[in-house]
Amino acid sequence: MEHEVFVPVPAERLREVLDDPARVARAVPGLQQDAGAEPVAGRLKIRVGSHSVTYRGAVRVSRRDGDAYAVEGEAEESRGSGSVKLSLRIDLRAAEDGCTVVYDGTASADGRIKDLPADAVESAVTRLLNRFAEHLAAAATGADDEARTPPPPPPAPSGQGTGTEAEEKAPADPGLTEEPPAAPERPSVFGADVPPSALGPEGGEDQDDEEDIAEAAHARRTMIGRSAEEVDHAPPRGRYAPVPAPQTVTPPAPLRWAAPAAALAVASAIVAVRALRRRR
Repeated sequence: MEHEVFVPVPAERLREVLDDPARVARAVPGLQQDAGAEPVAGRLKIRVGSHSVTYRGAVRVSRRDGDAYAVEGEAEESRGSGSVKLSLRIDLRAAEDGCTVVYDGTASADGRIKDLPADAVESAVTRLLNRFAEHLAAAATGADDEARTPPPPPPAPSGQGTGTEAEEKAPADPGLTEEPPAAPERPSVFGADVPPSALGPEGGEDQDDEEDIAEAAHARRTMIGRSAEEVDHAPPRGRYAPVPAPQTVTPPAPLRWAAPAAALAVASAIVAVRALRRRR
């Protein structure tokens, strides 16, 4: 495949970066270097569409005749049996206000990467090459070093020294310094007097307290000798005792039939009297 990327950096500055393997390793996007391994060696995760494949391997960059560089790399899948081989040529062509990085090479791969769409794989490789060229330009201008190195702390103002110097310059005699005026104390709500209740006279409150004490004492006396279950299910006493429901008084069954029987007897007597009168 062939691909070109323009960067606003002179070609001479990019050659300085490509000649240094450590700076090339920092320019590879997403490379996690292995401790004690070659400069451009480690793990690299490539995202293809909605999938990602992680490779572990090494890349060697060497300068060829002229201004070209040869890149040879081999890697294997960290979770699988697939592998990839890369053979790439990098040319730096001078351009106005910068240079053009020209990639030309081939790659062979097997494993998971072969099951993915070809256009998605090509798009992922193109994005990787673009970011690699951008990182090379950042390394050539020193932007990556500035990003890695934290800025130094700002110097103290000329009129002020450090904390130790300020303590040394402070007067030792407390009488020479004026103490700031004390802030006025705010009245606390906990120290205010509680106004008397408007619900009734104080005598009524004392009487209620005596009744509550008497009820509590009676409840303690009744709980002595009873189990915890009986105490839990015991009905409340005193003012909190439930009010019994009104009972409806129902007359016994004989009285219920007394009035109809008496009315029937009276009606029978009247009929009998009228019958006797007609016979006479």
